[in-house]
Amino acid sequence: MSVYTPPSDLELLARLGEDDRGAFSELYNRYWRSMYQSAWNVLRDQEACMEVTQEVFVWLWDHRKGLKVNSLPSYLKAAVKYKVTDVLRANKVREACFVNLDELDIANLSFDEDPLEIKELKLVIAEMSAKLPPRARMIFELSRNEQLSNREIAQKLGISEKTVENQITIALKKLRLALGSFSAWLFFL
Repeated sequence: MSVYTPPSDLELLARLGEDDRGAFSELYNRYWRSMYQSAWNVLRDQEACMEVTQEVFVWLWDHRKGLKVNSLPSYLKAAVKYKVTDVLRANKVREACFVNLDELDIANLSFDEDPLEIKELKLVIAEMSAKLPPRARMIFELSRNEQLSNREIAQKLGISEKTVENQITIALKKLRLALGSFSAWLFFL
């Protein structure tokens, strides 16, 4: 009786280049969960994470003929990072991806091969926050660090909720612009 050994990633990629849908299904089943989890660790948005995962697999299928990959897991992880960056840059994920950044457990991120990226990301956020006018900085920090609602911030500072909302929106726009030029997130593929 022989022991079944599943085909290696390289074997599946070779078969994929020959339009083998079964090989594609096998690769999908092997990697979709880890890819989804990598996206989830940053985006925290189910729909966006599913979209990122699907886009990477669609790209993989569309480019199956000329694909030259030595390590499929690393390649897919880099592709997910690239797509996540696209999502952040396109503002498809709103405030949810910026909530609780100080409580983010860097050790458990699936991007753990390079925690320096996360430290740099936090540094960009801190630098952007420091450049805000004092009142805007206070509102942003109360919202993001102390997780106060707009109403609670307005009551605490004696200002209108609309002012709080406007200040947070402005701060998030500046943060997104700062992230758009964040070079460590752009070097993925």
